Amino acid sequence: MSSSKGQFEQGYQPEVQHQSLPGLEKDLKPGSLPDHLPTPDGGSQLYKAAGKLAGRKALITGGDSGIGRSTAILFAMEGADVFIAYLSYEEEDAQDTKKKVEEKGQKCYLLAGDLTSQANCKKLVETAVKELGGLDILFNNHAYQMMVNDIKDLSEDQWLHTFNTNVHPFFFLSKYALPHMKPGATIINNASINAYIGRPDLLDYTATKGAIVSFTRGLANQYVAKGIRVNAVAPGPVWTPLVPATMNEEAIKQFTSPMGRPSQPSEIATCVVFLAAPDSSSITGQVIHANGGGFTTS
Repeated sequence: MSSSKGQFEQGYQPEVQHQSLPGLEKDLKPGSLPDHLPTPDGGSQLYKAAGKLAGRKALITGGDSGIGRSTAILFAMEGADVFIAYLSYEEEDAQDTKKKVEEKGQKCYLLAGDLTSQANCKKLVETAVKELGGLDILFNNHAYQMMVNDIKDLSEDQWLHTFNTNVHPFFFLSKYALPHMKPGATIINNASINAYIGRPDLLDYTATKGAIVSFTRGLANQYVAKGIRVNAVAPGPVWTPLVPATMNEEAIKQFTSPMGRPSQPSEIATCVVFLAAPDSSSITGQVIHANGGGFTTS
């Protein structure tokens, strides 16, 4: 049964539901709150922007739904134009995100494509730079996961697909984006709490997220003296279309955090805004653990 509690209230639990991969925002029940944040009474309020990204140009992968969608909207509220990448199956979600960004007064460009292709990664960066007129922020956000309880049952094809989706495009996109970036630019990677707790039923996904943490730290060390910062966010349970598309009934029933509820994508997006903005000017090679109290060792 669906809980009657608000999505920011302690004890809220999403209803059990299932979607086909990769999952769609339009079919999520209830839908996420992309531009709202919690109030002390468990309610919500509109995100309060302060022009932190005025004039900036951002590329977001997986920008059609979930954390990517909320980040695109918050970036727009802060004054940035955005370019979002997504899969063709997600076209309706992408168009809705574009509409919401434009309602905030900023430009939004779209490109559908499979980022497991190196050529598509290069095309994405080149198209984004052309349409945006430059590139200041890259948010590597897209991901694939699928639950398998035992390594003996984890197929080689799934292992390779997970790495081809979650890791290799982060390398390609960063490599192709950096020549267009100037001092003050930022790269933000989406990691996960699972890299730190070692979730057993998401072994391949967990391994890719560990690779992303190490990639973030190594790339940050390469570019810190050049004025370009590289950081990551490591979300805990967040209510996005990926959950009903990849998790079984029992996992969805237990989908919560020590905070007493899953996070909303907007609560991760605020961390991405912080890492993209001058407020975090002395932070590089770091990971923000937005996990609702699932304490980890950074």
